[in-house]
Amino acid sequence: MAGEETEEEKKSAASGRTHTRNNTQQSSSSGYLKTILLVTFVGVLAWIYQTIQPPPAKLVGSPGGATVTSPRINLRDGRHLAYTEFGIPRDEAKFKIIYIHGFDSCMRDSHFANFLSPALVEELRIYIVSFDRPGYGESDPNLNGSPRSIALDIEELADGLGLGPKFYLFGLSMGGEITWACLNYIPHRIAGAALVAPAINYWWRNLPGDITREAFSLMHPADQWSLRVAHYAPWLTYWWNTQKWFPVSNVIAGNPIIFSRQDMEILSKLGFVNPNQAYIRQQGEYVSLHRDLNVGFSSWEFDPLDLQDPFPNNNGSVHIWNGDEDKFVPVKLQRYIASKLPWIRYHEISGSGHLLPFVEGMTDKIIKSLLVGEENVSESREASV
Repeated sequence: MAGEETEEEKKSAASGRTHTRNNTQQSSSSGYLKTILLVTFVGVLAWIYQTIQPPPAKLVGSPGGATVTSPRINLRDGRHLAYTEFGIPRDEAKFKIIYIHGFDSCMRDSHFANFLSPALVEELRIYIVSFDRPGYGESDPNLNGSPRSIALDIEELADGLGLGPKFYLFGLSMGGEITWACLNYIPHRIAGAALVAPAINYWWRNLPGDITREAFSLMHPADQWSLRVAHYAPWLTYWWNTQKWFPVSNVIAGNPIIFSRQDMEILSKLGFVNPNQAYIRQQGEYVSLHRDLNVGFSSWEFDPLDLQDPFPNNNGSVHIWNGDEDKFVPVKLQRYIASKLPWIRYHEISGSGHLLPFVEGMTDKIIKSLLVGEENVSESREASV
């Protein structure tokens, strides 16, 4: 009869309602799962982002930061560079030298105060200024720092102190690497330069691949990875050097395996603990150590092997000093650089390691060679590899 549903029609309708309800439930469950996965994914990304972000710097002179205890000059961009002076007063000096300290170091670590002969300082009328590089000690960080910016900082330091149109440079380790930047960006301001155990950027484009790979392979794996991260993934340097899963840089950790026999003898005399370490890192390890690695081992805008002689008229000189047992800086690469830049005066000291200027009498020899050309040093020069 019309208007009456058959038994089959009733079953069909019930089945349709059940199917619709099941589809709705499945769709709802699928939507919940997608939401949970999305929230989890976003949460993981947020955790990763927070993990790799360095903490804010504890700026010297700011609330929560250390107190300013040293004289500082004010740079054009508003940052400050802290400095300390040695030797003859700058207005009375004949030779004016800017000392550039190395990695995980500071202006207070300058060896001139204890290892440069007072008699030589008086004889040659030497003035030396040592400064904290950006992010170290009491100098403000530069989160946009580069080889060029630090060279210009040094020029501003010289101008701020009234050192005159030209000055000498003495760069140790990564300070020696920065000296290359000064020779490129401000050569007209330099009267002469000594690069002592200068660090080498393995990614300078003109270094031969076979020698570079060989030298790089001699480093401890932890140090290799630390430099790879600094070069290829600088945004990971803070996380890499603070995580607990893999070994971190032996240099940052202060592991003695990085020192040569002679270095260990020197350290035993000086004491193995650096009394200035808290001062060095007081603004944070990221703005001091990690940023230093990022700048030193980044892709530079220039290659030192492309540099021309800054003193074609022999009115100055550039020297490289390296120990043949240096475990920080591969001597084979240093020899190659010296062989390609014939205007470099290369001094290789047998039996010496990275702490070369702390050897008794060596700082005097380096300074004499730089300022007055005395070459009475026991050395060997290898012009080819």
